[in-house]
Amino acid sequence: MILTVMQISCRRLLHNRVELLLTFIVPIAFFSIFAVIFGGGLGRGTTPKIKVVTVDEVDSVVSRLIMSALKKQESLRFVREEESSQLSRSEAQELVRNGTATMAIVLCKEADQLAAQLLADASDQVASQVVSAVVNRSIMLSEAEYQVSQLGVSDASESGDQQNIAATNVGNDPDAEMLGIEESLSRKVEIVDVMGEGKANPVVSMYASGIAVMFLLFGATGGGGALLEERENQTLDRLLSTQMSMDQLLLGKWFYMTAVGVLQVGVMFLWAQLVFNVDLVGHLDGFLMMTVVTALAASGFGLFLATLCKTRGQLNGLSVILILTMSALGGSMVPRYLMSDQLQQYGLWTFNAWALDGYTKVFWRELPVDALAPQLAVLLFSGVAFLLAARTLAVRWESD
Repeated sequence: MILTVMQISCRRLLHNRVELLLTFIVPIAFFSIFAVIFGGGLGRGTTPKIKVVTVDEVDSVVSRLIMSALKKQESLRFVREEESSQLSRSEAQELVRNGTATMAIVLCKEADQLAAQLLADASDQVASQVVSAVVNRSIMLSEAEYQVSQLGVSDASESGDQQNIAATNVGNDPDAEMLGIEESLSRKVEIVDVMGEGKANPVVSMYASGIAVMFLLFGATGGGGALLEERENQTLDRLLSTQMSMDQLLLGKWFYMTAVGVLQVGVMFLWAQLVFNVDLVGHLDGFLMMTVVTALAASGFGLFLATLCKTRGQLNGLSVILILTMSALGGSMVPRYLMSDQLQQYGLWTFNAWALDGYTKVFWRELPVDALAPQLAVLLFSGVAFLLAARTLAVRWESD
């Protein structure tokens, strides 16, 4: 009998496509996504490049050598490179504030010594450590190269050999490199947080945004599943037999699910303000705008999936697959700055990424509400498009 039960269960699994997907395909898909994120690519082992701008306030031979060395670093990607020589400190800081660059590298003089200040966006907690090590190494090697170039070939060969040995050790020996960086990091490089300074727990708002968007999607698909239940118990037929049209039914559910979603996210952020000191009141206008359009998009997505599926079981399986995939690619599970540029572009096909970008502009970058126009437009368009698709699919219920 035990063997019979096992055979029946196997046949049931083989005839249930959703369960097969959840059992065998979804684990592989998620493993692949996270392997690409944390592995930097499909077996390439590369890391995402950090977007930087540079400002040379010294304008000396050494500083130009440093700039040249920085441009050769594979871990850095220069934005506004054609304008980098003309940028001022305030302009570079503004590029960091609006998210164009993750960090601004400013070469300056401190106590008659060349040093660097990193104007950093602290939301990327990895970039500061990476760039500080790269900049410090570039400063040391460039200073050594300049000193060697100033020595005469005939009367300073011994000193030149020492300089070359030191530079070679720093460049080739990992232990020597780390030791040299640790000894001179405090003297050479200073990290200046231009984003989180003076804010109370700003990073928590970013985590709250990611979780809120993911659970908005789960809540919306649950609300959309009510349509399938009404279809199964013939409540839908009775509603459509009255003066109510399918358009009115879908719009009513869309607005209701949106209102519930706004309330859901509002309660989460209110709790974040009371317990974790997130400044909700100070960003209420941007928060409300982002939350309303995100809830509209999530509700339209939930109705689209409900009209696409035939049973509640199909909806549950399909929604789990899609929502978890969208959340992984869109930044709800893993910060998008850890992803490669290519993977970040793929993430823009999910409205998780657009929603998180909007909340980041509100709570982290503190940009004016007109800066939210791209995110608001994409999310609103997505919500309307999903609603229209749901209306098209619902025609079959009217004809049955």
